[in-house]
Amino acid sequence: MRRIVTTAVAIALVGGALGAPAVAADTDRPGTPGSFGVLDPSDLLELTPEPAVPVLEEQIEPTATETLATARRVLAGNARPSDQSATLVLRDLWMKRSKLTGTERRQADALLARPTDGVTDEQGFGYTVAEAPPVCNTRLCVHYVPTGTDAPPSPDWVAQNLAVMDSVWTTVVDQMGYRAPVRDGSQGGSPLFDVYLKDLGGDLYGFCAGEKRAKKRTASGYCVLDNDFAAAQFPNGTPLDNLVVTAGHEFFHAVQYAYDYAEDPWMMESTATWMEERIATAVNDNRQYLPVSQIYAPNIPLDAFSRTNGFQYGNWVFWEYLTARYGNGLVLKTWKQAGTLKKDGGKNSLPALQKVLKRKGGLTKNYARFAAGNLTPAANFPEGAEYPGPKVRGAKLLSKRKRAKRFGTKVNHLASASYVYGPGKGLDGKKWKLSLQVSGPAKRTTPAAVVVVHQLDGKRKVKTVKLNRGGDGRIKVPFDNRKVGAVTVTLVNASTRYQCGRKTLLACAGKPLDDKLRFAVKGRVTK
Repeated sequence: MRRIVTTAVAIALVGGALGAPAVAADTDRPGTPGSFGVLDPSDLLELTPEPAVPVLEEQIEPTATETLATARRVLAGNARPSDQSATLVLRDLWMKRSKLTGTERRQADALLARPTDGVTDEQGFGYTVAEAPPVCNTRLCVHYVPTGTDAPPSPDWVAQNLAVMDSVWTTVVDQMGYRAPVRDGSQGGSPLFDVYLKDLGGDLYGFCAGEKRAKKRTASGYCVLDNDFAAAQFPNGTPLDNLVVTAGHEFFHAVQYAYDYAEDPWMMESTATWMEERIATAVNDNRQYLPVSQIYAPNIPLDAFSRTNGFQYGNWVFWEYLTARYGNGLVLKTWKQAGTLKKDGGKNSLPALQKVLKRKGGLTKNYARFAAGNLTPAANFPEGAEYPGPKVRGAKLLSKRKRAKRFGTKVNHLASASYVYGPGKGLDGKKWKLSLQVSGPAKRTTPAAVVVVHQLDGKRKVKTVKLNRGGDGRIKVPFDNRKVGAVTVTLVNASTRYQCGRKTLLACAGKPLDDKLRFAVKGRVTK
């Protein structure tokens, strides 16, 4: 389900949470915000002591009763900032329904029911007037009511919904090769995929709900979209733009149910948000989630599912990075590896991705290069030149007199921390080098370090530091202030070791084994 990231969250993550000034770019070079290739070394300032890493809320799976309470709030339009999205809370409620009894079971059934259950829906989510004849084609039906608060603004808008959903189907299934949603038998009056228009009150753009289990962990379902995306309720974007991106996001959730409805939640939401870019690249609605991506919150694990900040939406950028290099088919291959049918891989999200990236340098290398490249979005993403420049954890301007600086921090799994060294006064000439000594955790925990030399001519030289079994390594790079604007060091905890099945919201519902690992880097000017 798509949610709006609040302005307060965006400001906190981009402007204050990391507590470090951005490394500014030369504003005379248009279209390259945040590019270190045109860095003025005088912008590098020594920082006050490093702030504490922001704490992600505990990643514990809620109970069936807690999930029911959350679902009731969300669909009633009374969602708390800490509540899950409608799509995934309904998925979880559907999966946990058997653990509920009596009144709670009846309440769950009412929430999971389609809007056409009408006034008999004790949760008040059903249509209050009789449904009009649905508008259908050979694979889709759009359901609506002709009058009342749930009514669309006109018959043309109903037809527009059908046309948009059909176009999304064509792109995702016919052109990109994903499976069609699982058929639902006669639910909704026919075997066709059902979409319902309903006034969602501005808190929700739309959602999809699982309904009937099929083979393995696949299932049929239906989707609900807002009935009009009225500007008074959805002030960001036009009604048509909001319809298009919501249709792309939510339809992809229905497609995911054809692979594994119980897949890790970070993968479900991040790939659905990535799909928005394939469906509506000109709309750019998913940029609202950039402040909660690893570009701007690199210290939050990639697989985090946050009920408060929505990091799982922001990390669509990870898939954007990978597909910019290896093609859009990489996401499809990952879902096939994560699928549960006989011809699928049957893996959780990270092992599935590891399998797909095995012949492309591996997950560790790709993740480390992604983390390091996030400091220069213009070089990392197709539309990155339009992204704001990110912050860094620490920065130091070295000179002939002040030759050394050490930075240290703790890094959680699938997260990173970046530092900047700038060549200052007296460091003109080829003889000057920057010697970097990296200290990390044991190699079995999969540490990595990537150094990027940002030249004043705009070029970047990317180097991976070779670490020994103890996690330590050294590298020496050019530091001539006539040619080098800055050198960045990105310290990466690429661990994917978990105790799985621990009822968390992380990958494989597991508990990470390698969080809060100590990293350090010491830079020293040498000849």
